[in-house]
Amino acid sequence: MTTGPAMNLEDSFSHSYAEARRKFIDSAQGAGLPVESKLHPETGRDGEELAMDVAREGDPDAPALLILSSACHGVEGFCGSGVQVGALHDGEWRKYAADRNVAVLYIHALNPYGFSHIRRTTQENVDLNRNFHDFGKPLPENAAYGELHDLLFPQTWPPSKENDDTLARWVEKNGQMAYQTAISAGQYDFPRGMYFGGHSPTWSNRTLREVLRAHGRRAGRAAWIDFHTGLGPSGKGERIFAGPDDAAKVARARRWWDGGGKTPVTSIYDGSSTSAKLTGMMWASIADECPRAEYTGIAMEYGTQPLLQVLEALRADHWLDQHPEAPKELAAQIKRQMLEAFYTDTPEWRRRIVEQAREAMFQAVDGLTAT
Repeated sequence: MTTGPAMNLEDSFSHSYAEARRKFIDSAQGAGLPVESKLHPETGRDGEELAMDVAREGDPDAPALLILSSACHGVEGFCGSGVQVGALHDGEWRKYAADRNVAVLYIHALNPYGFSHIRRTTQENVDLNRNFHDFGKPLPENAAYGELHDLLFPQTWPPSKENDDTLARWVEKNGQMAYQTAISAGQYDFPRGMYFGGHSPTWSNRTLREVLRAHGRRAGRAAWIDFHTGLGPSGKGERIFAGPDDAAKVARARRWWDGGGKTPVTSIYDGSSTSAKLTGMMWASIADECPRAEYTGIAMEYGTQPLLQVLEALRADHWLDQHPEAPKELAAQIKRQMLEAFYTDTPEWRRRIVEQAREAMFQAVDGLTAT
């Protein structure tokens, strides 16, 4: 195992997608790992090349595989990329996995378009974590979102007081959780709206499946930690079960990651998570592409700002996507708002993110190798 120099925590994180990609590739190659780049059909915000970059450490025939992925939701990649780059410079972590014959698959920038353009969605305006459906079957309905769509996107931005008051009355009448669920559970009727799940598999969906087929088909056991931001108290990493509504699978995830009750695993199925109940989630791909593997996974969800503030940033960003003629000053302000909603640019926040991610990674290796 090649061991490169340790990296300062602050240097693991980046201020742009291009910087993050460069650091990931340099770190993987410095660790002696080849990088496979799945090139994206579009270019980035500054005209740069976009790609889903993949590095694997460990025996191709290793019985256990741990997947660490970033930027499912584009802009959230500022967090996940920092964790991945830091891990590639963490000799203790890499030796721990290698000594236990656990292969580690780093998937950098599942949604590079959103990462570069400071959006949560793909280039198709699709929420990738609502896109894993059998599109030959009827898609879920979300009537509550239909009630809100026109109200969410007034003709001008910022919204008028009348618009704000009407929306506030809806939230007061139905409750904040109902508002969160209506918006974030996923919808399939408004292609330019929020949390749109798409009408067909996105580029990111198809490309991720290629990666899983190439690297996961031989594993008997697989774990997946997908890094997210935007829900919960600032800096706290919630371990959200990422799998089917199966009591035995939830119980296994809780054995692996609950830290004796210190780091509980929540679930969208029993109401313990800060997330609404979702459909079309990304974990479904591993069952399709790696049918031999006993799969156990979590989304590591780090808090940034209060929920309504985060939803307001998303609302503004979607309004901007619908109004490309918006003044440059307003567009820049909305992009700053988006970045701050999903990435807290302070040393303390970054330190807490890495500490909790590292703990979950070690827990995953122990789970994968438990008898």
